[in-house]
Amino acid sequence: MANALQAVRGMNDVLPDEAPLWERFEDTARQVFRQYGYRNIRVPIVEATPLFVRGIGQFTDVVEHEMYTFEDKLNGESLTLRPEATAGIVRATIQHNLTYDRPQRVWTSGPMFRHERPQKGRYRQFHQFDIEALGFAGPDVDAEQIVMLARLWRALGLSDGIRLSINSIGDDAERRAHRADLIAHFERHIDLLDDEAKRRLHTNPLRILDSKNPGMQEITASAPKLLDKLGTASRAHFDGLQQLLADAGIAFQIDARLVRGLDYYNRTVFEWITDRLGAQGTVAGGGRYDGLFEQLGGKSTPACGFAMGIERMILLMQDAGAVSAEAPLAYVVHDGEKASSLAWRTGEMLRDAGFSVVVNGGGGSFKSQMKRADASGARYALLIGEDEAAVGAVSIKPLREPGAQRSVPFNELRQTFSAV
Repeated sequence: MANALQAVRGMNDVLPDEAPLWERFEDTARQVFRQYGYRNIRVPIVEATPLFVRGIGQFTDVVEHEMYTFEDKLNGESLTLRPEATAGIVRATIQHNLTYDRPQRVWTSGPMFRHERPQKGRYRQFHQFDIEALGFAGPDVDAEQIVMLARLWRALGLSDGIRLSINSIGDDAERRAHRADLIAHFERHIDLLDDEAKRRLHTNPLRILDSKNPGMQEITASAPKLLDKLGTASRAHFDGLQQLLADAGIAFQIDARLVRGLDYYNRTVFEWITDRLGAQGTVAGGGRYDGLFEQLGGKSTPACGFAMGIERMILLMQDAGAVSAEAPLAYVVHDGEKASSLAWRTGEMLRDAGFSVVVNGGGGSFKSQMKRADASGARYALLIGEDEAAVGAVSIKPLREPGAQRSVPFNELRQTFSAV
């Protein structure tokens, strides 16, 4: 026999017993986004590689090390599996002129791909919700997205497990001046930098502030803070955001070292963080990216957005005791030609009434079918043999609660279960 094939490392299956928890999370998220006027947009998972190089930044970890890039055999074009969704959404907005007559609130979801070492809640194929507000300039939309996430945490029963950090990384001119100050600071302490920090020193020094190396915490803590040098407009934007969050009752901490990992951000950046999964981890993060449209060939358009990792949210829900199993109301056990016909009619009639019903398939003895009924998690087994079929009745047997088996006429089944 041939060797059984396995999934690619870091690209995981979501099995039927796990999928209901994903569906619950996704349904809840879509409902919350809908309440704020965000509409669905769907973009390809494969884009031209220059989109991500120009949008994310040539010297980011994502572009340098983590992208799945390949050559199209048809025309030699360099293509990349999307490592994030914002660049693709902005490309689609420019291509289809979506903000011509009004700003847009949109969301998408689906798989993203990064070639990095798999770890708990972080995989090579992972799934995200990505939410973008396109054409909005003020801090009110930044605050709206943060408040919207707080509403989602409440809806999922996770408010106690996630905290908010915010920062402002200013505008382009402020970041350029801060970049020079950072380089000068780190060069004065070059002997204390690890190899990764030295590599980033002249390409992306802002990312050094995000280092998790314990030996570098003192030097990063003493680095110049961009918050101290914000211009008038950036300061007013950040102050406005803080006031709106305070008005909404959203607790937050200002983290001057919070920078995010992609180059397109400006002004507001934020992260919702949890330590309930072991090491501190970000479950949702984003911010403002007012220059990205121009970088990708469009006209100047202010924008703000965030991404949320679904795998980590599922882990959080499991940690909070959420149950993933989704069981039918009833499992129909049947034996005999006439009984099979009545079983099919029973299943369809109850489904018409809105109930979830499994009709046994593939035959089997009553005993084996009852084992399947129990394994399905159904509340009731509906038993139909030749005797029941002869009189047009169905026997109802409780599987998860006390109660005696009883016979009910077929035409009274809908009413019987409506009262359950």
